[in-house]
Amino acid sequence: MLQRGLTLPFAAALLLTTTLALAACGDDEKKPADTDTPAATTPAAGIDISGVPELEDGKMTIGSDIAYAPIEFYEEGTQNEAGLDIDLARAIADALGVEVEFKQVADFGGIVGDLTAKRYDVIMSAISITEEREAEIDLIPYFGPAGTGALVQTGNPEGIKTIKDLCGKAVAAQSGTFQVEQVEDTINKDQCKDDPIDLRVFPDNPSAVQELILGRVVAELADDPVVAYSASQSEGKVELGFFGFDSAPYGIGVRTDSPELRAALEAALAQIMTDGTYAKILADWGQETFSFEQ
Repeated sequence: MLQRGLTLPFAAALLLTTTLALAACGDDEKKPADTDTPAATTPAAGIDISGVPELEDGKMTIGSDIAYAPIEFYEEGTQNEAGLDIDLARAIADALGVEVEFKQVADFGGIVGDLTAKRYDVIMSAISITEEREAEIDLIPYFGPAGTGALVQTGNPEGIKTIKDLCGKAVAAQSGTFQVEQVEDTINKDQCKDDPIDLRVFPDNPSAVQELILGRVVAELADDPVVAYSASQSEGKVELGFFGFDSAPYGIGVRTDSPELRAALEAALAQIMTDGTYAKILADWGQETFSFEQ
C-alpha cells in the first residue's frame, strides 16, 4: 500500500476548520471564451489536447462523490458543487481550455469500476492512492498525503486517542474509502488482530457521522481534512479523536488506456502549480498542510 507518515499537530488540525465561510469560492470560475474554433483545439494554456479523444467535445466529465466536505460537496440547499477538488478540477479544465461537468457517482465504492466502464473521463473525489487502485487505473497524485482521523462524541467518553483504542469497538466509515481498506487489510490483521474493530460501512460520509452522533458507534473514520470539517459543522455533537494515521496522497483517476488524457492532465496540473493557482486554492480551503508540492 502506498503510504507515507504524516504528523499533524492538533492546533494545525483545528486550523483546517477555519475557512468554512469560503464554501462558495468556486462560484466565479472563468469559462472558456466562445469562439468559432472548438474549445478542445484552443486550450487556454497552450497545452496541446488535439490528440486527446476524451476532450474532443470541449468538455471533461468528472465522476465524484459530492458529499465529502470540504473536499467536494453541494452548497446547502442547492446543487452547486463546491470544495477543494471542485476548484482544482475547474482550474485544470481552464488550463486545458475545456469546460468541466461533475457527475455524482451512485456509490463511491464503485467509482473505479464506473471509470473503467467509461461513465466519466476521469474521477476526482479524495481518492487515496493505494496499490489495489493502481492495479486497475492510473492515478495522478495532486494532494497530500492525508492520513486517517477519527471523530468521537463530545467529551471523548471512550478515550479514543489512537487506532488501538478502537479495537473491539463499533466504528463507522464510508464504503469504498481508504479507511475501510485500512481496517480490513491492515488494522484488524496487525494492531487489532486479537480484538478486531467492528466496522460498519455507510453509503456516504454524512450517514457515517450521523451514526456516531446517534451513539451507535464509538467513532467515525475519514480523511484528516474531512473529520476536522465534520467536527466544526456538528454544533458541538462530535469532536476530534486523533489525526494522521497511515497517510496516502490523493490521485486523479484516469483509465490505463488513456495515456494522452493523462499527459494533458499532468501538464495542466504542473501549470497551475507553477502559476500559483494551486497554492491559492489550497489556501482558500485552509489545506496548505497537505500541499503535494511540499
